[in-house]
Amino acid sequence: MNEQNDHIWMHKKPETVFDWLAIIAISIALYLMLGHLNVFAGGIAKFLDVVAPFASGIVIAYVLDCIVRPVQRYVMKENPKLRWLSILIAYIVAALIITLLVSMVVPQVVSSITMLFTNLPLYISNVQNLLDMLQNRYGLDLSRATEMLDNYESMMNSLTEVLKSSAPQIMAYVSGVASNVVDIFTALASSVYMLAEKDKLLRQLRTMVHAFFPPYIADTVLETCSFANNNFEGFFGGKIIDSAIIGVLTFGCCTIFGIEFAPLIAVVVGVTNIIPVFGPFIGAIPCLLILVFVNPFDALKFLILIIAIQQVDGNIIGPKILGKSIGVSALWVLVAIVIGGDLLGVVGMVVGVPTFATCYGLLRQFTAWCLERRGIDAEGNPRAKQAEPAAGSKTVKKVLDNLCGWCYSLAVKSIDREKYHPIAAQRAGP
Repeated sequence: MNEQNDHIWMHKKPETVFDWLAIIAISIALYLMLGHLNVFAGGIAKFLDVVAPFASGIVIAYVLDCIVRPVQRYVMKENPKLRWLSILIAYIVAALIITLLVSMVVPQVVSSITMLFTNLPLYISNVQNLLDMLQNRYGLDLSRATEMLDNYESMMNSLTEVLKSSAPQIMAYVSGVASNVVDIFTALASSVYMLAEKDKLLRQLRTMVHAFFPPYIADTVLETCSFANNNFEGFFGGKIIDSAIIGVLTFGCCTIFGIEFAPLIAVVVGVTNIIPVFGPFIGAIPCLLILVFVNPFDALKFLILIIAIQQVDGNIIGPKILGKSIGVSALWVLVAIVIGGDLLGVVGMVVGVPTFATCYGLLRQFTAWCLERRGIDAEGNPRAKQAEPAAGSKTVKKVLDNLCGWCYSLAVKSIDREKYHPIAAQRAGP
């Protein structure tokens, strides 16, 4: 009986009516799913909409856990009865930071935008005077640009009409946001429970992984999750600090050099700096366009200033803060940003780098294991002696060795089962 229970169901041939009915039912279900992919995709989208608040809760809990852990360790002295106080402190600190940023930044940004649109005719007149001067002094043909600026009133009227026609959609969006109060509350509540039951939830997930997978595959899954968590945590934590420093530095430099709209420019540059490589330039382009209308010489000063700031960030501030949290070269960072941006837009550009860093690290460990398995070094030369594997490849070496051993034992077991199983023996005949 035990041997029959050990029989692998995928290798079993259909013998009874129930077996044939199961095959027919599975085939019909597969056919219906392939023939109604839109309905299937709609069901998946509906499911994602339902679990979206809980996904947001996971993100909130993941971010706030960076505050909970040090408070619990250094202030509460790892007292489990005071964990609720650590969580409360984390939410209070996050609320204070958001309130402080909003109270400091939003009024300045609103004032800058209001001033920009109020003085727009004057700014356009300044640009027209500059174009006329360049055309008269250097003989440049700038008539097309001058005509475009002459028609700015019609452009503004067209923009006003577009905004008026978009008013219903804007109101619908605002009402949609207001109707998502329940989702926001669900996300916040779920994040609180996740932080409070963090150890228990992680223990349950580890138990499920060990229960559903063989030991070596379970170890691989857990090691990969830990590796990915270190990459994401190091990257986002360092990038947020780096972006805050760049925003403050941009505001200070713009104020010192007398560049208009310093708060607005600092916010745009600081927020877009979270996107690696392309972020500073994405933020600098709209700021340059604004400054060109206000004062072209301020635009030139800002262009030189932003290049200098990004050089300081890329060579001094970024490496000091991020350190080796990414672990990939600039070329692969560029590849990750392009692929992530093409798949998921701006979100993909942000999460693409740590995701690629995780895959890159696993591939590097697998490569080290393959080289060690073949007894050669990175240059293809035979190893003089069995060297100690690299620190990053020890885990992969153990996992892959166990996986190869498991595949071999499974093959041998299957052969023995076909050879000694009573049903197989009956089929084989005398």
